[in-house]
Amino acid sequence: MVRKVHTGTMPPSNMPQPSQDDRRALLTWLETSLDAASAARPNPGRTDTLRRLNRTEYQNAVKDLLALDIDAASLLPPDDSGHGFDNVTVGDLPPTLLDRYISAAQKISRLAIGSTESSLQSDIIRLPADLTQEDHLPGLPLGTRGGVSVSHTFVQDGEYEIQIWLARDLEGNVSGLREPRAHELMVLVDRQPVANFTIEKPAGADATLLDKDLKARVTVRAGPHEIGVTFVKDGSSLLETARQPLQSHFNDRRHPRSTPAINQISMTGPYEAKGTENTPSRRRLFVCRPEAARRVGADGPPASNKEEACAKTILTTLMRRAYRRPIAKAEVEGPMAFYREGRAEKDFDAGIAKALSAVLINPEFLFRVESEPKKMPAGGVYRISDLELASRLSFFLWSSIPDDELLAAAIAGKLSRPEELEKQTRRMLADRRSFNLATNFAGQWLRLRNLEAVSPNARLFPDFDDNLRQAFRQETELFFDNVLREDRSVLELIRADYTFLNERLAKHYGIPDVYGSRFRRVTLGPDSKRGGLLRHGSVLAVTSYATRTSPIIRGVWVLGSIFGAPPPPPLPNAPSLDESTVSASLPMRERLAAHRSNAVCANCHRTIDPVGFSLEGFNAVGQWRDHEADDVPIDVSGALPGVGEFRGVAGLEDGLLSRPELFAGTLTEKLLTFALGRGIEYYDAPAVRKIVRDAGKDGYRFSSLILGIVKSTPFQMRKSS
Repeated sequence: MVRKVHTGTMPPSNMPQPSQDDRRALLTWLETSLDAASAARPNPGRTDTLRRLNRTEYQNAVKDLLALDIDAASLLPPDDSGHGFDNVTVGDLPPTLLDRYISAAQKISRLAIGSTESSLQSDIIRLPADLTQEDHLPGLPLGTRGGVSVSHTFVQDGEYEIQIWLARDLEGNVSGLREPRAHELMVLVDRQPVANFTIEKPAGADATLLDKDLKARVTVRAGPHEIGVTFVKDGSSLLETARQPLQSHFNDRRHPRSTPAINQISMTGPYEAKGTENTPSRRRLFVCRPEAARRVGADGPPASNKEEACAKTILTTLMRRAYRRPIAKAEVEGPMAFYREGRAEKDFDAGIAKALSAVLINPEFLFRVESEPKKMPAGGVYRISDLELASRLSFFLWSSIPDDELLAAAIAGKLSRPEELEKQTRRMLADRRSFNLATNFAGQWLRLRNLEAVSPNARLFPDFDDNLRQAFRQETELFFDNVLREDRSVLELIRADYTFLNERLAKHYGIPDVYGSRFRRVTLGPDSKRGGLLRHGSVLAVTSYATRTSPIIRGVWVLGSIFGAPPPPPLPNAPSLDESTVSASLPMRERLAAHRSNAVCANCHRTIDPVGFSLEGFNAVGQWRDHEADDVPIDVSGALPGVGEFRGVAGLEDGLLSRPELFAGTLTEKLLTFALGRGIEYYDAPAVRKIVRDAGKDGYRFSSLILGIVKSTPFQMRKSS
């Protein structure tokens, strides 16, 4: 009720309305009464006792634990989402998922230690079919075009074969060989050329086998390396500044490629394996090396006392980080049994590898555990421990495990002190790992993850490609991270005089004088159509259909995710929008007017549609427009409950900024949901109101919201079962 009165959706617009003074008086009385009751009897709600690390958290935890980048998407299935986030519904571990975790642990152990096996392994990287490869791509040398640059971890020193497959047309021939000229293909390791190939159109008509010999043998040391495959651009020097003119979406029937392109690459090996010397993972893991330990591949005697002592030191350090708590001496015996087994089979490294696999499938690593104090009565409220607080904080801000400094503060019992908690929170926000709030939190709140599924109609939007799709995502992530890292007001997310662009995105937006693939902050003029989130191509594309915009989807998203007044779901008997040929020729406003004439649809659409109409100045791929098809002028007049009428995206922003507490409250609720791993309930409202009130006194700086959350009752306390 409080939310509905706040947002102006109660009483309904077709009923008599109270004066603003009466509305404020009612809200003051309601909120004061509810907040007083909450202070007298706090209800922090209840989080699950066991919560499994989701795929993103697992990937980040492995990186921070072992200095190892992995692709969790290739190892684990996607997580289900609840309340808009995939860290909410992660309580169970079915047998099929356990098998995946076991396989993942074994592979990660081989990558971290360095495989002691001589069998060949092969990894394949496939490029998106709609990736434009006519110009320079990020991560590759200037003066090149197309291709791919990927980070790959090699398990041993040795030779590896890199093979390249070229893109093909519908007949199976290598595409883009329409001109009688040669194309130079280059293979790079850590940005240094290691092989070159020349590709020419064959004398005959058959171009199906043209890439069968595009193989390069390279010698690399174990560990992570940047592998690049790209074409040398005609008439270019590798020192030349590359530019990216707008390219058409490639479709074999309508837009055949004008030059060859890469479809996929594979890396197979090791051939003539030479063991493993020194990698970031080994430096992180091997905190000691016993004199008696043998190199990988050597036969050794039974483990010496020095080896046993070193193995215990390694595993104790590893377990402390992995389990996020101090480790008792007796606890090390479990992994040590696996170590001894591996040591007896081969050598010291093999023993550590087997023990590492055991640690990575231990529930203490895979689950976040929050235990109730002994003799706690049912429904009792208590403060979580400092160690549990450390995990909550690190998984909130970093989507990963605590680092040594945070863990040390928790073990010392200092983390729950307000001054120490604020100090650690500010330190963690300044750390590069807080970029996970942009990729993980904002990626779900703003639906950036849905961009991979966005595929606009190629006939209507021929210039849309994967390059633009990735640019959309990067703009929004960098923009969100900038507001967070510079500790600016969260209201800048609604309206800003800057954004982040590269040449590809700038041309799409019609912004001049931005060149190259590098993203940079660009100051916008007062008449610019860009700025806040509501003007980002990412948000506009994921709230559209493949062929047209959707004022309904956009309106629902703004009301629920920005304004804080989510409309109810449609009734089961609500009809869909008429998509017939006759209806499709009408302006969108007229089509929705006909839809609203149905009594079943009228009530909700009376609120939703005006919000969506205000964004109709942007098409389905986020480009500005003044007219619909057939040069029909677009009517961008709109309205917000409790705010009134306005015109266009600027008017919508004005309306949102006239009620800053509503957006700040919505963002706080989203952040709190993400931080707690549960949905927000009515009993959380007093805490949310306090966070927003306190942040308002500080200009709604981002840190004010974050600090308010980590100091709040729901974050620091828990209700027993």
